[in-house]
Amino acid sequence: MRLAHLHLPGLTRYAHAASLQQRLVTAHLARKAGAGPPVAPTLLTCELHPVYTCGRREVALLSAVQQAHLRAGGAADFHEALRGGQTTFHGPGQLVAYAIADLKRHGAGARAHVAMLEEAVVRTCAAYGIVGRRTENPGVWVDARRKIAAVGVHLRRGIASHGVGLNVSTDLMWFERIVACGLEGKSATSFEEMGVSGRTVGEVAERFAGIWKELLGAEHVFRIGEEEEVPYE
Repeated sequence: MRLAHLHLPGLTRYAHAASLQQRLVTAHLARKAGAGPPVAPTLLTCELHPVYTCGRREVALLSAVQQAHLRAGGAADFHEALRGGQTTFHGPGQLVAYAIADLKRHGAGARAHVAMLEEAVVRTCAAYGIVGRRTENPGVWVDARRKIAAVGVHLRRGIASHGVGLNVSTDLMWFERIVACGLEGKSATSFEEMGVSGRTVGEVAERFAGIWKELLGAEHVFRIGEEEEVPYE
């Protein structure tokens, strides 16, 4: 088994990244329905223009005034996401990693998949000398108060999508407009705030892909482009 890695250079609009992710999910669903052999698990990584995304269950709870506050006078976008979880921020300096895979083929359930994503973040942080940890709260934390990565997934017919948002050099001021995980008194942190500077999202994406490959048990990682078909395993 191989892991396909699609990395989008530069800043990407959320709508474009979400559309690419859906195309990959659709390809996996088609193969699962018998339209061909199984396809490779795929990791889509990118760095987004400022955007707040909200899980399907919470979006109805946000008033028009609250949504306008998140849009910051047009400086940020706001989108409903298929994933579970509450409102989170994505933007420049943050690694967004969408992991698209058929969990049944990998012998994992939804909880195990989330745990693996968190473990991939923990190991990525460790590669840069940062101690991340899993707690009773979702995501990856550096201590009881500060969160360095958000984790949220969506599952359809056993095909997982969405994934993590890991703060590398993110402007943490954006997180002041939301309550992290719905938990009062918590805050966001980043590689830079933890003393690790000069790292690019692209570099961290490569590191994350290598670690995700190991956790999946894939043999190697190979890159694909936006216009390529999802490759067979």
